[in-house]
Amino acid sequence: MERIALVLGATGGVGGETARALLARGWQVRGLVRQLRPGLDPRIDWREGDAMVRSDVLAAAEGVSALVHAVNPPGYREWDKRVLPMLENSVEAAWANDARLALPGTIYNYDPAETPVARPDSPQEPATRKGGIRKAMEARIAESGVRALILRAGDYYGPQPGNSWLSQGMITPGKPVTRVTNPGRKGAGHAWAYLPDVGETFARLLDREAELPRFARFHFAGHWDPDGSAFPSAIAEAGGRKAKQVRLPWALLPLVALFNPTIRELLEMRPFWNHPVRLDNRELVAFLGEEPHTPLVESLRASLKALGSLE
Repeated sequence: MERIALVLGATGGVGGETARALLARGWQVRGLVRQLRPGLDPRIDWREGDAMVRSDVLAAAEGVSALVHAVNPPGYREWDKRVLPMLENSVEAAWANDARLALPGTIYNYDPAETPVARPDSPQEPATRKGGIRKAMEARIAESGVRALILRAGDYYGPQPGNSWLSQGMITPGKPVTRVTNPGRKGAGHAWAYLPDVGETFARLLDREAELPRFARFHFAGHWDPDGSAFPSAIAEAGGRKAKQVRLPWALLPLVALFNPTIRELLEMRPFWNHPVRLDNRELVAFLGEEPHTPLVESLRASLKALGSLE
């Protein structure tokens, strides 16, 4: 039986790493891009189209057994207006092909002040606008009845710049790491997810389709920084030089946010830097036997190298 997956967002972080992991496991992978261009991974069957156009998604998804919905508007532009319509197109495509719909989830579904440890079935009471949208996305998938796989994780980081705290808030891509900005409150733990590990986890789960429940939810623990200092210190170590560590000047961000939509979105996430939200991955480990886990400094060294921040 042919295993074909359509990955929406295959040029991005989660989508790109999931596509690579699926290819390594013998899947045929399709990707949807607005315009075909040089430099795209030649192993992927690229289709031209827009995730906002249902007919494009339906055409690209014909005959697939899995659909990975890892697409987001670049730079968070019109995020609240585009995210749910894009998901609706993926739901329809999954139904049309009886495919498993896989969604990368986040910790934003939870209230960080009330949920220090989150299990897959913990109550979702988001305290932010983005968290409310994330909750609505999962609810739409659940009510649709499609076969689904949701994998929630902490803040992503990895070899691609993307919308990540590492590349947009903690270091300067393209320059050696001489300074690391720490967004967290002193003593507050934080969950981090290395993108290649997340992609590998998705691929292992999709490989075991026959054993998954119709609506499957798992938590990816990733790297847990217990007091908010371990991750910045590991960045400095991976950078190979002594780096100054400074606190993020949150008080100044509202001014910058007036002109920068990405900063505006990041600013909304401040509660997650003031309160710890740790993801309980026991169900994932029980199902897979282990969680894919690249050592922290090794993962950061690979990320910094790809970001042009290693000498």
